[in-house]
Amino acid sequence: MEKSDALMDIRSAAAAVSGEEASESPLYVVESLCMRCGENGITRFLLTRIPHFREVVLMAFECSHCYERNNEVQFAGELQPRGCCYQLLVPRGDQQMLNRQVVKSDSATIKIPELDFEIPPEAQRGTLSTVEGILKRAADGLEALQEERRKLDPKTGEAIDKFLIKLRSFAEGNASFTFIVDDPSGNSFIENLYAPSQDPSLSIRFYERTPEQQATLGFLADTFKESEKHSDNNSPMEARGPSQSEAQEFPHGFIGAVAGYHTIANGNIDQVAAALCRYSAPEEVDALPSTCGACGAACDTRFYATKIPYFREVILMATSCDLCGYRSSELKPGGEVPLKGKKITLHVQNVKDLSRDVIKSDTASVKVPELDLELASGTLGGIVTTVEGLVTKITENLERVHGFTFGDSLDESRKRKWKDFKTKLKKLLDLEEPWTLILDDALASSFVAPVTDTMEDDHQISVEEYERSWAQNEELGLNDIDTSSADDAYRVSRQS
Repeated sequence: MEKSDALMDIRSAAAAVSGEEASESPLYVVESLCMRCGENGITRFLLTRIPHFREVVLMAFECSHCYERNNEVQFAGELQPRGCCYQLLVPRGDQQMLNRQVVKSDSATIKIPELDFEIPPEAQRGTLSTVEGILKRAADGLEALQEERRKLDPKTGEAIDKFLIKLRSFAEGNASFTFIVDDPSGNSFIENLYAPSQDPSLSIRFYERTPEQQATLGFLADTFKESEKHSDNNSPMEARGPSQSEAQEFPHGFIGAVAGYHTIANGNIDQVAAALCRYSAPEEVDALPSTCGACGAACDTRFYATKIPYFREVILMATSCDLCGYRSSELKPGGEVPLKGKKITLHVQNVKDLSRDVIKSDTASVKVPELDLELASGTLGGIVTTVEGLVTKITENLERVHGFTFGDSLDESRKRKWKDFKTKLKKLLDLEEPWTLILDDALASSFVAPVTDTMEDDHQISVEEYERSWAQNEELGLNDIDTSSADDAYRVSRQS
């Protein structure tokens, strides 16, 4: 074995490959113990990047003594800020749907509600497969020990035999079912056959990880709390961090991250107001205890409410973690729920239009009719950016979420479609021709800034209010709101 092929650990290989070098990474070979015969076999590591997805480590083991072979995939990149949950509706007899490629990380759980069946993370390691392949692999795993089950527990063996018939029937497309991949690390993926357009059969939901999920992923959420609880003034500075006097002088969350990772939570009230909202300064910046979305440690979230002209009251929130350096900012709509939804149409014609401020809420969908592009509500989350920044974020999101864009398994027609679409997105920013941006927000919480002194004088923006449908109110949870008790209490207080 040559010296260049030797690999001490995965981390050293991952550190050797970064950025564009990932596509040119060498094949690493290391001897490892075969768990079947106890002799030494060969494990090969290849660090590569799934186009427009993430960096992964492909591992293949082979034993020359007993001919045992297996392979798996592990993620070499960082964990995503939020967990993800993919839900795919697989109709009966649709083989193309069963052939969708699936990336399952070590932490992902696969569920099929129709069978009340769940594949826990430890049952299948990180795999790169298809919907059909994952179901057949699960069936083979259950069937492996059926002979022993039938001898020791005939009833259980018979029940599993019946279940395997159903599971293999689903894998062959003989029945419709729902295929769910829930991954708190955010590193799993299901292929979108209609990318870059929205897939009617596939829905994606992103969520914040719980402390239990943080601990499962390897984050010791309570470590920082325990170290603070048991630390004393005689502890060395390296072990305790800032001294007790420093901790009292600078409350947690106001210092910024360790090792100079400063955040928007550093500054005083005036600096924060000037940096984050140029429309009007807040009267007061408040802080509340929170939990870091990355490591689960205790941190502070600073927030304030302000009024944006021609829009509404909003709440700006900024979070920073002293332990891991994680930081985030978010804008939430304030005030009452609007009675009507709002549809904003902007005709982009010149460079000034690309610099317009844009507030896109969680409930807003984005459309560009010239490209037949539509992003459902919830995509990209709530962001404060510009028109140019919004198009850039859309491009990055499509590249991140819709993987396998230029993979070997993609046919030439779909490759050409993706390349043409990326070229069209670039043309939007180059302003080779005018185009239209539409923000449709059922909660009227989105905003596009005018370039004139008054909204009425800006003829490139049109705002249309509309009545929300019952389905929209149901999705927003407004149909279940009952304010009768509060209304009665309000009337009584007014009368007294």
